[in-house]
Amino acid sequence: MSSPLAAAEDIIDASGIAQAIEELLPAGVRGRQLSARTLLLGMLLALADGRPAHLTRVHQALTSLPEAGQVRLGVTEDWHGRPHQLTYRQVEHTFGLITRALGKKQPDGIPAQALQHACDHLLEASIPAVHKNGSSALAADWTDVETWSRPPRHGSTECADPQASWGHRNSNLPGPKGEMFFGYFLSAAVMTAEEHGPAVPELARRMTVCSCHLDPARALVPVLEKMPADGIGLGDIIADSGYAHRDAAAWAIPLRRAGAALVQDLHPHDRGPRGTHHGAIICNGNLYCPCTPRPLLELGPLPPGASSDDITIHDARAAELARHKLGRHTADDTDGYHRAACPATTGKLRCQLRPESMLLSRDRPEILSVPEHPPACCTQQTITVGPDVAAKTRQKHDYSSPAWRRSYARRTAAERGFATIKDPATTSISRGWCRQMGLTPLTLWIACLLAIRNQRILTAWNNRQAGNARRAAAGLPPRTRTKRRVSPAAA
Repeated sequence: MSSPLAAAEDIIDASGIAQAIEELLPAGVRGRQLSARTLLLGMLLALADGRPAHLTRVHQALTSLPEAGQVRLGVTEDWHGRPHQLTYRQVEHTFGLITRALGKKQPDGIPAQALQHACDHLLEASIPAVHKNGSSALAADWTDVETWSRPPRHGSTECADPQASWGHRNSNLPGPKGEMFFGYFLSAAVMTAEEHGPAVPELARRMTVCSCHLDPARALVPVLEKMPADGIGLGDIIADSGYAHRDAAAWAIPLRRAGAALVQDLHPHDRGPRGTHHGAIICNGNLYCPCTPRPLLELGPLPPGASSDDITIHDARAAELARHKLGRHTADDTDGYHRAACPATTGKLRCQLRPESMLLSRDRPEILSVPEHPPACCTQQTITVGPDVAAKTRQKHDYSSPAWRRSYARRTAAERGFATIKDPATTSISRGWCRQMGLTPLTLWIACLLAIRNQRILTAWNNRQAGNARRAAAGLPPRTRTKRRVSPAAA
């Protein structure tokens, strides 16, 4: 196992951001003792040691290195024949130069292109090559990050962090389920397993930070759209209703155009029948027969803690609803159009308007009351479905079906990712964790924190895999997590 310094140097060098940042910094009359590479190493070392994101901790991490390492990294240099060790003011000065170079002259609440580029490459460099192609599925979510600045006084707009703003966060603590905070939204995309694929380490692959007066879903989309250009194909994007409820042009359409397949929960306002297309009912992202029973169209997701009997009944209704769904007849063309066929013509149900379907076995549903004036979906062999039809709610699996439920369960990888950076046992991003105010320094610190978090996840993953290999060699099953048999209240 490599040392924290060696691991941090490998990440910085593989990302190439140190040289890119150095080229953005102004050239002074006298050369700087502290380079951008060494400062970034100090930030990673401070976070790897569980220290908060304070520049004093960066200075301590660098000056506590072995003497040979300090000389090699420029922490100690020869000044006029005497050794000179790095001072805190030099750390503060270099960090200020970097944040000004990576920031925007006119801040607008989202990271500058150079800053986002540095964060993307830093996170990508923290993922070993053996895991880069392990999965293309990503779980997306956002969380709150408080700024060190106090909010503006009542009746004013001035404060120490003008880019921060008021936002809302949910709480699982007793009492109100939501509260306001002053700061930023952190969005992240975490690797998760493919459907029916092997488990993979849940590594943070992309992140961004935006002010709370902006939409975090819209801020994350450009970051994900750039991944194919970097040679990283997009697979499943698993997100909750907070993303799916956005306008289609802000979330669903650009991600589909980038090659992603959406697996998402639907907001209650988007569930159920939402109009028609050539007579077919638009419901939960699909097109259904006009004679589909209303209770089936209003089928929602299972509640938490559903019993086995409730699951069996729900899955039977979902299977019956799938019988009424129009089937794809062609794949999408270059403009996003495809053809869909009546479920009776595809052999999923029996309908008098399709005489050939009446020859099917009676275990299929039968339309007993056909429309007096059949629409186009009932009279034509196929209908044309454009990209704007159910663009907001269309996804990979039928909503609330067993396949959707199993696929959507992977979204918890994003929640676990945030849990690891909010754990007081390691490094918690609560207020005061970072005392540099502004979007640019906070974004750079969080990117470094997620890179260190990836290393912790990889260490635990490798140890677990090695333990499973030893147990397999001994003829024992893989170790499973122990479950609490008695609740704390009962105990």
